[in-house]
Amino acid sequence: MMNEQKIQDIVATVLAQLGETNVTPAAVTKVVDTAVSTGGSEVVSGESLPDLGEKCFKKWNGIENAADNKVVEDLMSQTDARVGTGRTGPRPRTTALLRFLADHSRSKDTVIKNVESSWLQERNLMEVQSCASDKDEYLTRPDLGRKLNEDAKKLIQENCKQTPQVQVVLSDGLSLDAVTVNHDEILPPLLNGLKNAGLDVGTPFFLRYGRVKAQDEIGMLLNAEVNLLLIGERPGLGQSESLSCYAIYKPTTETVESDRTVISNIHAGGTPPVEAAAVIVDLAKTMLAQKASGINLKR
Repeated sequence: MMNEQKIQDIVATVLAQLGETNVTPAAVTKVVDTAVSTGGSEVVSGESLPDLGEKCFKKWNGIENAADNKVVEDLMSQTDARVGTGRTGPRPRTTALLRFLADHSRSKDTVIKNVESSWLQERNLMEVQSCASDKDEYLTRPDLGRKLNEDAKKLIQENCKQTPQVQVVLSDGLSLDAVTVNHDEILPPLLNGLKNAGLDVGTPFFLRYGRVKAQDEIGMLLNAEVNLLLIGERPGLGQSESLSCYAIYKPTTETVESDRTVISNIHAGGTPPVEAAAVIVDLAKTMLAQKASGINLKR
């Protein structure tokens, strides 16, 4: 950050260029945030803007002079929906509006950004890619995300265990946050749980720009029985970390969506990742026992 002297020097230089030489330096006035109130308690004050992603803002009660404030607070404690934001005439409160804009921006960011290759290398995850060449093409051409490119097929066949009982794949899908936030709490417990259940587990890897149907081609390439795809869901407003698990038994070229079993809403505010890992292990065991998935698993 620039100090006051640097600011004054810049101002003096600009004014000199404009022909103004006898200008008395004005005092620099600092703009300080007023405290943000959440139900009467101070959240932040100082020289920087508050982080609108903090929990205190997500649970911010903007209703003033409520007939029974406890009813509002009880409702807010039971949902992450935007309730209790309050109004100023026909308009939303400033904090509510800023939080809406911040959440919208975060949701867009998690769709557009890419998982860094260095992050994957740190976790010993091999990276392969769909036929989509970049994120823009991935978003505009869903069909390309459903197929593996030629390099991906070669890498998978050369580096992954053939004919495993369970194959696990991680993919960014529509959310960077879903992968980076949940990985450490779901993938290691899931792999350990499958192995502790006595199952033969394939080589896990990361599929960049993947769509759900890509797991069919992966399953056929590796001749895996149960195929598990952990993929980032389309983000909601203020919820960008949700992960889904799509499970299918022995996919073929004739596989349809009803052949898949889905566990969705995996994140800290939904189904906790560690709990989801245990559910997925139990699901894989059931699929192997019944040799089915999707609606066929219910029959």
